[in-house]
Amino acid sequence: MIDTAALLMLFVGLGLGALVAALVALYLANRKVARQVKALEERQAQRLQQLKSEVSTFQQGNIRMGEELVTLREQFKRMEGKQLRIEQHDPQSLPYNQAARLVSLGASVEDLTQSCGLSKAEAELVAKLHAARKP
Repeated sequence: MIDTAALLMLFVGLGLGALVAALVALYLANRKVARQVKALEERQAQRLQQLKSEVSTFQQGNIRMGEELVTLREQFKRMEGKQLRIEQHDPQSLPYNQAARLVSLGASVEDLTQSCGLSKAEAELVAKLHAARKP
């Protein structure tokens, strides 16, 4: 028969064996989790680099658009200036420009015919056109 000391030693041995097996299992699980975390960190770093690259591309595009807008604004101002000079030098448009200004000041059709030398139909047309532009 087995004495109690031997039985006790057997249970202690089994317990230690189970403990060692559990520690080995935990160690292996920990290594697996560490590999997974490392893989996730690598994917995250790659995605972060990709996003940085996309943001940089968008920034460069915005800078180019801003430069284009500045260029377009300058061209618009030049065209506006040219149009104003043409209107001021065109003798046929002077009465109409003056009539438009007078309409914006509240002049009547009769005022336009007397001040600008327009026919009644022209004065009515100018009055309607420029009255429609008022806010």
